[in-house]
Amino acid sequence: MKFSLIVAVVLLALAQGSFAQDVSDLESLGRYFEEMKNKMVQDMTEIIRNQDLANQAQTFMEEKKTQLEPLVAQIQEQLKTVAASVEEQIKPLAANVQAQLQVDNFKQQMESIFKKLTEQTMAIDN
Repeated sequence: MKFSLIVAVVLLALAQGSFAQDVSDLESLGRYFEEMKNKMVQDMTEIIRNQDLANQAQTFMEEKKTQLEPLVAQIQEQLKTVAASVEEQIKPLAANVQAQLQVDNFKQQMESIFKKLTEQTMAIDN
């Protein structure tokens, strides 16, 4: 609409400025304005399409996010259940391994003490 007003003002100014212009000059000027109008319409259409595409992409992302939120919540609940189950299974194993390590540590300490006693006994005998 602004373009139409600008064109109208320019044409009025040209019409008032000089009536002695050639018809060919007016025709070329008219073609120039027509080309400008077509280019502006084309540019505006492209801008609107790009903006529409961006809006469509935003809408698509929001829809998919809305669709995925319940699925994510379900997966989180399932992971919590699986984690609790794995923890229940691992706790006894961990306790067993810890007990075994303590037994092994005790065994090593006893072997070390027995070895020292044996070495001391050998030293006394000699």
